[in-house]
Amino acid sequence: MFKKINSAAVLGLDCEPITVEVDISPAWQGFSIIGLPDTAIQEAKERIRSTWKNAEIKFPNGHRVLINLAPGDVRKEGTHYDLPISIGMYLAYSKIEIDLSDSLFVGELALDGNLRHTNGVLPMAIFAWQHGYKKIFVPAINAREAGLIQELEVYPVENFLSLVKHLTGEELITPLNKESFANLFTTAKYEMDMAYVKGQEYVKRALEIAASGAHNILLSGPPGSGKTLLARTLPSILPKMTREEAIEVTKIYSVAGILPTDRPLITERPFRAPHHSASGVALVGGGRFPRPGEISLAHRGVLFLDEFPEFPRQVLENLRQPLEDGIVTVSRAQGTITFPARFTLVASQNPCPCGYATDSEKRCICTPMQIANYRKKISGPLLDRIDLHIEVPRVKFEKLADENLSEGSEKIRERVELARERQSVRFKGLACVANSEMKNKEIKEFCQLDDSSVDLLRQAVAQMHLSARSYHRIIKLARTIADLSNSDEIQTVHIAEALQYRAKES
Repeated sequence: MFKKINSAAVLGLDCEPITVEVDISPAWQGFSIIGLPDTAIQEAKERIRSTWKNAEIKFPNGHRVLINLAPGDVRKEGTHYDLPISIGMYLAYSKIEIDLSDSLFVGELALDGNLRHTNGVLPMAIFAWQHGYKKIFVPAINAREAGLIQELEVYPVENFLSLVKHLTGEELITPLNKESFANLFTTAKYEMDMAYVKGQEYVKRALEIAASGAHNILLSGPPGSGKTLLARTLPSILPKMTREEAIEVTKIYSVAGILPTDRPLITERPFRAPHHSASGVALVGGGRFPRPGEISLAHRGVLFLDEFPEFPRQVLENLRQPLEDGIVTVSRAQGTITFPARFTLVASQNPCPCGYATDSEKRCICTPMQIANYRKKISGPLLDRIDLHIEVPRVKFEKLADENLSEGSEKIRERVELARERQSVRFKGLACVANSEMKNKEIKEFCQLDDSSVDLLRQAVAQMHLSARSYHRIIKLARTIADLSNSDEIQTVHIAEALQYRAKES
């Protein structure tokens, strides 16, 4: 008998429909899976045999079992086809007539018939809703994740036998009682708080601007000046995530297989800090079947690159396109996949190999050649994409010994959120979310300059040898400073402050 079961293939963060076609006939004995399956899918045959045995269901021995994963020209990978294959075989072998055209099935089988956690359930649930499916059957451990799609009826499946009983009407599975988004958006808890950072008021101001407009920032200073602490405190002043941003980030973590089982929705902005030994693939994503890398896992959050010059130069050059476009495109022989990568880059570095070239109290032991070679590790085009270049000085004893707390993250975050609200109103109906994402068209429309500001920029371009990219980035940075000042117009003082944050060397 012939049966068709609906499933889906995750390609990047999107899905394609996959039809699991099952044909069982008493021609001769055999069990074949066709349709460009990978090794994990071929191994499904043994998992299904063991599942049927432990569920005390008679396996179609002596029959020819042919499974086709259509369309046949799309490569299939992963173990989530176990459930649709197995249930299709059961219905075909038992000759049960049931309409499952409005249902989608995903799940990996354990040898005892239980269903394991499956990656990419949220993108598949979104796909099911967008393509008119009414029901989705997923492993019980993934049910809350699929339940984020309120319009879809989600059935949490504990094991294969319970699904068989449900479809035959013996014992129905209760659909998931979905949680509201308001309940899922719990109050964020931060390990770091600006109140406990001693001194560094100038750097805190720069971080506030970076958070308000999603601008990239480079912290440079001697060892122990607090660069890492300041970077790790940045998430505590970032605005709360919107529903759309939370769904975007959760999709990425679901596909990557690192979504916490007890948290179906990521509600805190990501903070990723890869080691400088990370490869290019680890940073931007890739693999035979491409998976998101660190820059995509930092989407709508912070990517912190400590010891910036210690990263291999060819690895850092991979950041140039994502920093400009907010996406990363991974091309392979099988096709091209695009991942979102709209992150705030926070990089930190020492000014020289020994770290004390700019220190006022400790003498640098590096030669001019060593310092020059050290700084050449980071290319000019990459530095040009960083909006704020900040010197982080040594903290004086008086500041360290001061027991009074400085301004806390909560108050700073209130100002940041007000600035983001202004941007949200400004960019309503546009693709932009923050000032740093503006293109030339938006800059011309929303960043009008008066004559004195234009004159100041003209002088800066001539004296600092600024590129066209730097020129536009200064204007976008000034727009953020104006937003923090509750100013509708960009004033000369805003341009002047933005210029202070550019690299002093050409």
